[in-house]
Amino acid sequence: MKREPMVRFISTRIVAGFLGLALLFPSAAGFAADPGSDAERALLAKYTSIRDKLEKNQFGAPIYLESTDSEGRVRVDMFGVVPHPFELAREALQSPASWCDITSLHLNIKACTFKTSTRPQQVTLYSGRKYYQPPSDAFPLKFTFTVLSQTPRWLDVRLEAEEGPFRTKDHRIALQASPLGPGSTLLHFSYTYSQGTMARLAINSYFSTLGHGKVGFSEVTEKGGEQHLVEGVRGAVERNTMRYYLALQTYLDTLKYPESQRFEQRISRWYDLTARYPKQLKENDKSSYLAAKRMEHNRQMELQNKLGN
Repeated sequence: MKREPMVRFISTRIVAGFLGLALLFPSAAGFAADPGSDAERALLAKYTSIRDKLEKNQFGAPIYLESTDSEGRVRVDMFGVVPHPFELAREALQSPASWCDITSLHLNIKACTFKTSTRPQQVTLYSGRKYYQPPSDAFPLKFTFTVLSQTPRWLDVRLEAEEGPFRTKDHRIALQASPLGPGSTLLHFSYTYSQGTMARLAINSYFSTLGHGKVGFSEVTEKGGEQHLVEGVRGAVERNTMRYYLALQTYLDTLKYPESQRFEQRISRWYDLTARYPKQLKENDKSSYLAAKRMEHNRQMELQNKLGN
């Protein structure tokens, strides 16, 4: 295979089909091991320790992000405060259908479907290119969807996939939420997966060619003291986590509109929110994004109707 087709293959099947999934969501072990009040106290303790960083940061919003890439395991934690009552967030975020409305805002997600008739419930993400692409040409990753715990002050949701593309494994997506006050909710949005030699080589090939120069949000310091924004896999996961977080925020923000208006409101608002971070998140113009999402939304509805949920 010639070099140019190989690079194109890596671009469409690795980044669009794999890193686009690197969403949604460290292992949540630090917060989800004990459901209920213990987990809530752990999350609120974390909030206390990062409160200053939530109030003043590079995002210009109450968001705090941590990421690691060590020994074949990639991990991202994102903490944020949204101006919505916990009761609203808890009700919305325990539904697989809501997660499909959220994740499909991401430019690399071509469709999302869910099954509520199975135990556990299932959510399938179809990940592909940044422009329009039918779900049949995208990579499907099937997650189990479980509400681990919910109380009047706590929500813990988990999505898990044992196998992923390019022999990646142990994909774990988690969301914890707790009220901060009458009108605000604290979110912990996390994601982890493991990658073997094949995935590592393919992804490194991409970042040495077409993905060169793409950055995330964290600053890293070299041995010589030089600082720069994180690149490579960590940078990619940070970008996608931010895209998913903004999709989550967009979903909650647009619940105030009549249901018939929500989709158009969501795709427009999500694009505008991502446009605040052009260095990391700028990929295409708004008209192209809106046109692609309208077509992909129709394909998603067709897929979901076939499942009959």
